[in-house]
Amino acid sequence: MPAADPNPVVLRGVDRAAFAVSFANRLRGAGVPAGLTEIDDLIRALAAVPLDSAAALYWSARVALVRRESDLAAFDRIFEAVFADAPPLPLPLTRAAAGPAARRDDVHVPVPAAADQAVPGGGLPWATLPPAVAGADDGDESGLRLPQLRPSDVAALAARPFEELDPRETALLGAALAGELARWPTRRTRRHVPHSGGRRIALRPTIARARRTAWEPVVVVRERPLRRPRRVVLLADVSESMRAQATAYLHLMRAFATVTEAEVFAFSTGLTRLTRVLAHRSAGEAIAQASAAVTDRFGGTRIATTIAALLRSHHGNAVRGALVVIASDGWDSDPPEALAAAMARLARRAHAVLWLNPRAGAPGFTPTVAAMAAALPYCTALLPAATFADLSVAARSLTDALR
Repeated sequence: MPAADPNPVVLRGVDRAAFAVSFANRLRGAGVPAGLTEIDDLIRALAAVPLDSAAALYWSARVALVRRESDLAAFDRIFEAVFADAPPLPLPLTRAAAGPAARRDDVHVPVPAAADQAVPGGGLPWATLPPAVAGADDGDESGLRLPQLRPSDVAALAARPFEELDPRETALLGAALAGELARWPTRRTRRHVPHSGGRRIALRPTIARARRTAWEPVVVVRERPLRRPRRVVLLADVSESMRAQATAYLHLMRAFATVTEAEVFAFSTGLTRLTRVLAHRSAGEAIAQASAAVTDRFGGTRIATTIAALLRSHHGNAVRGALVVIASDGWDSDPPEALAAAMARLARRAHAVLWLNPRAGAPGFTPTVAAMAAALPYCTALLPAATFADLSVAARSLTDALR
């Protein structure tokens, strides 16, 4: 039988960094200010000093963690409690019997701990959990309790279907939707405006200034292309099959009308322009006037006839180079061939065509309806639009696609 090691190595096989953190945590509970700097000093000391005895560990920890003489008694109590099973340690400066030194300090005031005595069972865990986590299993009611986070009004309503929302909630989410479109992408035009960082020289302003300097172009005026927001044309279906989504889509159209250069239309069996109506400052008044302006609301659906009428009207030029958004479920009483022909003309004239379908987010959805299948080859993207969360995602997708 081998003889016992007369000089055993303390903390053999123990993660010394975890020990330093845990030991400093116990000291802070006793009122000793052991912060990150002291913990780093202790880790470095444990790596530099050979821990061949408990006394070496004691002095390394005391030099690294204790900054004030008044904290020596608390440090000795915690050290004795942690290493209760170790041999008796020489603690020359222990004040446990006589009490801690009564030295007042106006800057550093020791904070008394709630319970600085040793925990029954002794020993220091090498990896400890925060009080909120450690007390969760044993049912300790005195531990730290974090407040329960509750969603905002917009986040709580964003995932609910449109038919479950009242007018106030719909208006609230409509205002949040307008915030999603606050930064609308711009497009480069053929016009140029003066700008100090432009690459092109503006001849007329430069020559006009040269008149004052004997026709010498001392001041060179530069210009750059003018950028304008990308025009949007929005067509929203307000037929009977879209009754649950009609009001929400009116809020979507108002968000476009108030944020960027947009032309918005509602259609059922005919086409109704709502650009001026939805530009009203009051959301409730705008939605009320738009609902009254659509005379064929909650009727049949003629998508092909509506698109053809838009392209024939004087508003057809607004489609040229614009982003066209069609919000409909795809149910159409017109022949699929007529819709395919109208969508082909629309795709050739527009910059991009996006289709918002409230049924596209349903599990297992496939565009097998005749009208939807005929229009899909001419669409840039098909996006779900059953909730305001879907509309927010669609709004961000629109802005990302145009950047």
